[in-house]
Amino acid sequence: MTDPHEFDHVMPDLGGKKAKRPEEISENMGARILYSLIIWVMMSFASTIIGVLAVLQAIIMLVNGKKPNERVADAGTDVGIWFAKATRYITGDSEVKPWPWTELD
Repeated sequence: MTDPHEFDHVMPDLGGKKAKRPEEISENMGARILYSLIIWVMMSFASTIIGVLAVLQAIIMLVNGKKPNERVADAGTDVGIWFAKATRYITGDSEVKPWPWTELD
């Protein structure tokens, strides 16, 4: 079984604890739906970027004797963190919008 705190080091806003869910969304629902649709489209692009990074990293590791490129790995982590924040917003688990509305962690 996987460790539930496996990604705590890359999700600093959670700090190893489950963030409190909003009891009620305070944002205008029309605006929230619009933001969610925009973020959903951005998530499609992010999925493509993750795929490209995975293929690029595989090629780099084949060429460099199984040694991954740190910059590619860090880029993948950044996209993954953004994707997690976007998912939390569009599913109503958080009222914090992901980048570009807030800082990219």
